[in-house]
Amino acid sequence: MNTLDLNSISKNYKDVTGPHQNQHIVHYGTILDEAKAAMIMIHGRGASAHDILSLAYEIDLPDIAYIAPQAKNNSWYPLSFLTSIEQNEPGLTSGLAVIDSIVEMVLQKGFTTEQIYLLGFSQGACLSLEYVARNPQKFGGVFGLSGGLIGDKVVPQNYFGNLQGTEVFLGCSDVDPHIPLKRVDETEEVFIKLGANVTKRIYKGMAHTINQDEIDFVIALMKARVSDYS
Repeated sequence: MNTLDLNSISKNYKDVTGPHQNQHIVHYGTILDEAKAAMIMIHGRGASAHDILSLAYEIDLPDIAYIAPQAKNNSWYPLSFLTSIEQNEPGLTSGLAVIDSIVEMVLQKGFTTEQIYLLGFSQGACLSLEYVARNPQKFGGVFGLSGGLIGDKVVPQNYFGNLQGTEVFLGCSDVDPHIPLKRVDETEEVFIKLGANVTKRIYKGMAHTINQDEIDFVIALMKARVSDYS
C-alpha cells in the first residue's frame, strides 16, 4: 500500500479550496503506469481511506489500481446527506473536487473514462453518486453501496448529460437507519434519466453494511470488463 500526495494532482476544480484538498490518498494493487483500470474508492463517515481499501483486498482483481482519498477528520461533509446542499458546504464541494482531481490524474495517465470505476460506501457512496450525476461520462462502472444523491430533496431537472450506458449499481437495506429507501429509488430514477444501466438490489433486514452479494457483483462486472482493456 502506497501513499500519494494529493497536492501534486492537477485539478479541474482549480478554484476549490476546502478541508479535503490537503489530505492524502492511498493506493493498493497495480501501479497506475501498469494498470488496465482504476477504481476510486470513497470511505464513509468516521472511516478512513485504509478502511475502504480493505474492500479492495476482497475484490483483489489483477491489473487494477485501487485509489482511496482521505477526508479531513474522517468525514466528507458535516451533516446528513438528506440536509440541504448549502448546509454541507464547504466539505461537499471540497470532496467532489477531490474525486474530480483523481479522475483527472488517471486520465492524464492515458486511461479513458471507461477504464475508471467509482465505489463508495455510506457517505462515500453518496459523494460518489453525486459526483457521477453532476459529471456524467461513460465510466466503467459506479457502485453505490448504501447511499443516494445528496440534498434535502432530489430534483431530477438539476442533473443533465449522458452516462452512455454506464453500469450503476445501487445496493441498500430496506431498513437502513441512515439511507431511506425512497432516496435510493429517487437516485435510481435520476441515473436512468441520465442514460445509465442501473442495477438496484434492496436487501431485507440488512444492517448498514456491505454484503457478499454486492462484492460478488463488483467482482463479476470488473472481471468481465477489465480483461478486454488493452
